Amino acid sequence: MINKIVIRIENASNLLGLSPSKFIRFFRGLPFYFKTHNALKKQMLLNDDFVFGICYPILDERCSEGGTIKGHYFHQDLLIARKIFENKPKRHVDIGSRIDGFVAHVASFREIEIFDIRPVQSSTRNIIFRQADLMKLPDEMVACCDSLSSLHAIEHFGLGRYGDPIDINGHIKAIENMHSMLKKEGKFYFSVPIGRQRIEFNAHRVFSIEYLLKILDGKFIVDGFNYVDDNGDLHENATLSQDVIKANYSCNYGCGIFELTKIG
Repeated sequence: MINKIVIRIENASNLLGLSPSKFIRFFRGLPFYFKTHNALKKQMLLNDDFVFGICYPILDERCSEGGTIKGHYFHQDLLIARKIFENKPKRHVDIGSRIDGFVAHVASFREIEIFDIRPVQSSTRNIIFRQADLMKLPDEMVACCDSLSSLHAIEHFGLGRYGDPIDINGHIKAIENMHSMLKKEGKFYFSVPIGRQRIEFNAHRVFSIEYLLKILDGKFIVDGFNYVDDNGDLHENATLSQDVIKANYSCNYGCGIFELTKIG
């Protein structure tokens, strides 16, 4: 109970641009900062290659890990980029996925076209950008590609977070339009938050696996299902049995990663 209260206080503070945990770490790190600052200053008396610039204290990284090999974006971006590399589609299009993660991974070995409701300024090799609202599908985009991805994006459609119009069915329209974009038997790589179904306005929706399978039924064959659990760990090739579907793999805010083939 106490942990839940602490988490809620932390989340509320973050919304205001404050972080109690960062504040505490800041003051804990000050003694070490001044100690090392003075040590370096003494050494600089014997070596004048550099002078001190403005102070830029980073106070907690000495106690943290060297990096994070966990989480929704880390795992989904690598996993789906690998699938695209293996499948070698003729034309791959992405809708709203993270540009400095997934899109960058794919662009390192092939061309990728990206669509987003927000503008993107880029002249990067292998990345072709087009601004579009995928709740409205232009005629020229029907059956335009044999491979499509939308990672951690559809949960935002219709909530206004990115300037899009409010639409309670925004996610359904998005999936229907993405289905239309694919050619027959085209591949669709798709991920969203999974857990108890809810809207956390205006950040995102969280979907139950049962609901997702229902809205995908008749449109796609599920070739594979992977998920990232609440601890940030990836589980590949998970079995979609009835009991785990109901329990959402015990996730409160996990990430379901679908590999799909278009029907019809």
